Amino acid sequence: MFDQVASNIRKSWALMFVLAIMVIAIGFVFAQYTDYPWLLPVAIIVALLMNIISYYQSDKIVLAISGARPATKTEEAYLVNTVEGLAIAAGIPMPRIYVIDDTAPNAFATGRDPEHAVICVTSGLLQKMNRVELEGVIAHEMSHIKNYDIRFQTIVVVMVGMIALLADWMLRSFWWGGGRRRRSDGGGSAIWAIIALIIAILAPIAAALMQAALSRQREFLADSNGAVLTRYPEGLASALEKIAADPEPLEAANKATAALYIYNPLKDIGGTINSLFDTHPPVEERIRRLRSM
Repeated sequence: MFDQVASNIRKSWALMFVLAIMVIAIGFVFAQYTDYPWLLPVAIIVALLMNIISYYQSDKIVLAISGARPATKTEEAYLVNTVEGLAIAAGIPMPRIYVIDDTAPNAFATGRDPEHAVICVTSGLLQKMNRVELEGVIAHEMSHIKNYDIRFQTIVVVMVGMIALLADWMLRSFWWGGGRRRRSDGGGSAIWAIIALIIAILAPIAAALMQAALSRQREFLADSNGAVLTRYPEGLASALEKIAADPEPLEAANKATAALYIYNPLKDIGGTINSLFDTHPPVEERIRRLRSM
């Protein structure tokens, strides 16, 4: 467990560095293409701000995007009591609890460490899960918190989204007018334009692939650790079956936040290419592993 926590902390810092380098690379290439050298220091400042925002404010950003509200002991007493009991069992501080008013069953955890953690569930999860299923889902999210997966996942969600926005801005800039180099240095401009176009297209794809590959294994680990916490793997297995079979889409979810949820809220699209970007392992395999414990 301690090795996993240390590994996740190291990977979080390493990923922040890699994604920051990608932002700086976008700024450097675009500065060369437009002949506006001030774009490079701007990119460095943006990269630093991205890291600071991702580390300290990403949970607030995710909760705001999701339209979540704080849970209350009067309306969600059983949820609060369940989270409190499992937090004690896991040996971590009591997370803040939020609810998304949506009938699709799902849940996620966010925050930068166990002291600043949040567990968020949908109202549909509370309505459609029985006691052991709800405990299984909460235990899964507790495992993400205890393993520091939440820091890694939330940072990735924010930074990958920012890289996609920067790349989109770069692509749009090609059509708005490039700058002095485009007008005065046709040959050099063409080379940098090609490089800039390639980076603008590939940077968000590379970031998304990195996110998907690193997220899938964390789901398996959180499943097994959550099952150990409740000592009843069938609870989570049954919950995953219900969540996967539920036909209702989660309106509050989007591509940026989908990786945080216990099950992909955008549902399975299918296809080999789409599976490369899937941040969740196949639910059938997750259930099989749980029932073999």
